[in-house]
Amino acid sequence: MTGWFVVSVIKRRNDIADVAWGLGFVMLAWLAFYLGGYSVRSLVVNGLVSMWGLRLAWHIFLRNRKKKEDYRYKKWEGVGWLAYVRSFVQVFMLQGALMLVIASPVVYVNLSANSRWGLLDWIGLVVWLIGFSFEVVADWQLKKFLEDKNNKGKIVREGLWRYSRHPNYFGEVVMWWGLLVMALSISGGWMTVVGPVMITYLILFVSGVPLLEKKYEGRKDFEEYKRVTSVFIPWFPKK
Repeated sequence: MTGWFVVSVIKRRNDIADVAWGLGFVMLAWLAFYLGGYSVRSLVVNGLVSMWGLRLAWHIFLRNRKKKEDYRYKKWEGVGWLAYVRSFVQVFMLQGALMLVIASPVVYVNLSANSRWGLLDWIGLVVWLIGFSFEVVADWQLKKFLEDKNNKGKIVREGLWRYSRHPNYFGEVVMWWGLLVMALSISGGWMTVVGPVMITYLILFVSGVPLLEKKYEGRKDFEEYKRVTSVFIPWFPKK
């Protein structure tokens, strides 16, 4: 994250931290694999994390490369060296610390490479695949919606977005709970519940849903969408 902070200073945009987010988990997973050792579970878990992290980083890079800095990071801007200190501590170091907590099921699996593959691993894998499918499909649907010039200024209410206002976030949270289920195959794996609890809390109450919804607050079309559509868990729209 220190390296990515340097890149952010050169590029003069803090939202590069969003690209670093997924890549950081990939690095953590394989570092833990190197320190822990081989197992079928660790290879599968690391493959899943790599698939998610690389796709997310590439998706965000493509989305942001021709745009101005994400409005959520504008508040970290300032004048003088204090702005850099604040950016380093409150954006990059904070994300690095959160990453370590959230990735605890992945790290634990890699450092406990002796136990065999079992039923909980299959259940966790299925849960993860469901979450990954939600995130990928929701991102693709949103991308296609925004590419249509007829939708300029409109709010996406098609596909998965008809059943949840944040289906991509829902998918990401489900993925981490799936990884926890796989960690439960190992003695003491329950302790890593702190990981999915942390990402669920952040998305629902801190940096995900609240910040995005605040952006559209007061718009008539959004208020109508908000009235009939589930905020997070996909469900049928209200009449």
